[in-house]
Amino acid sequence: MASKEVLDLHVVIIGAGMGGLATALALAKQGFRHIDVYESASNLGFVGAGIQLAPNMARILDRLGVWRDIEAEAVDLKDTSIRQGSTNQELAHVDLRYVRDSYKYPHMVGHRSNLATSIFSGCKREKAINFFWSTAAGQVSSFDPQPSFLATPRKGGEPYTVTSDILIAADGVKSTIRDQMLALKKVDAKIIDTGQAAYRIMLTREEMSKDPEHLALIDSESVTRWIGPKRHIIAYPVSNKQIYNISTAQPDTNFAAAPSATYTTKGSKKELMEVYGDFCPMVLKMLDLVRDGEVCEWKLRVHEPLTSWTEGSTALLGDACHPTLPHLAQGAAQAIEDGAVLAEVLAKLPSSSPEDVAKGLRVYEELRMERAYALVELAAASGRALHLGEGEAKTERDKAFAAVKEGKGSVPDKWADADVQKMIYGEDVMSVAGERFGELWKGLG
Repeated sequence: MASKEVLDLHVVIIGAGMGGLATALALAKQGFRHIDVYESASNLGFVGAGIQLAPNMARILDRLGVWRDIEAEAVDLKDTSIRQGSTNQELAHVDLRYVRDSYKYPHMVGHRSNLATSIFSGCKREKAINFFWSTAAGQVSSFDPQPSFLATPRKGGEPYTVTSDILIAADGVKSTIRDQMLALKKVDAKIIDTGQAAYRIMLTREEMSKDPEHLALIDSESVTRWIGPKRHIIAYPVSNKQIYNISTAQPDTNFAAAPSATYTTKGSKKELMEVYGDFCPMVLKMLDLVRDGEVCEWKLRVHEPLTSWTEGSTALLGDACHPTLPHLAQGAAQAIEDGAVLAEVLAKLPSSSPEDVAKGLRVYEELRMERAYALVELAAASGRALHLGEGEAKTERDKAFAAVKEGKGSVPDKWADADVQKMIYGEDVMSVAGERFGELWKGLG
């Protein structure tokens, strides 16, 4: 159990996304008493979209006391089917029922807003956590020993200075705290435009029930991925099979003229249908169900890997330091892992001194950086394999898919590969943090 002086540390978190919410809740569960969360939006504001709830995420959320509510509305996946987009021919089928037995938790899929709301509800039950909505974090005047920044209310009111003992930047790929930290370190690391964009679509059970093939999809407990040159579609039922979630990835041809500060835009149904125009009739008929004006297009961006996530008593977390492509479905899970590990580490600090805080944050970095960046690269590699056009590489990939159907080899879609799942799902990051804290603390001098 952490000492009273450590638990009295004032922790400020910038950003109320999945990572920020999980960090706040994990700290409160460790006994920290003064946790403030600043968010520039006026509310949670999560757009309607599905999200994969992998066992490594579920394990943490269960310990934080919020998994049961999330699980109640989620769909327990039994298998995944990878198909050729143009023909609907099945390239590979992977049974996922073993996941629950192997990792105690199943691989589920749910609604993003339900995940966020459940974690937020857990936060609201903790007296230690306070939220400051519609408040943007601006200029950082100090990273150490007591971090401070300028907070600006977005709905009027004078800017004011916020000072804390620990500052956690969970403010996403566009993190203003990260940019200022890198400027201080004289590090030039940029946001990388991947050249890819994604459509996000949600269809209701009523819309899907008009066609027997579509109804079978929403009634299933399966993830289906249709792949083609430079693009793919992944889809699955959420919200107790009342909604069919569809996400895509394709070349970013319709977004190039948008301002660089914009990360989402309303997509065009006409352009959606053109991008996937050579996919099979069943898929096209399904895409055609979406109403005009309800297509969301999301620009996929990552960030150059950083050599450091900390500066004094300030640390980066989640997309602020390791944004990833969605092809492993681990973005939110890795941010939640960050928050859980950070809380484990801070609870083990021997004192509340700024020196020990800074050292503790470096232990967090040591625990998290290698794993996070390995998964970022694996997601990118999986995307490259899925999007191959005609040629020798595609032929070899399809041979690998065929071998999977015979129970041989690894799955080119790495999200569905058993060895990759073991690496991701099999590591209990909270336990690892507890076990390795001593050696890492000692090793940092």
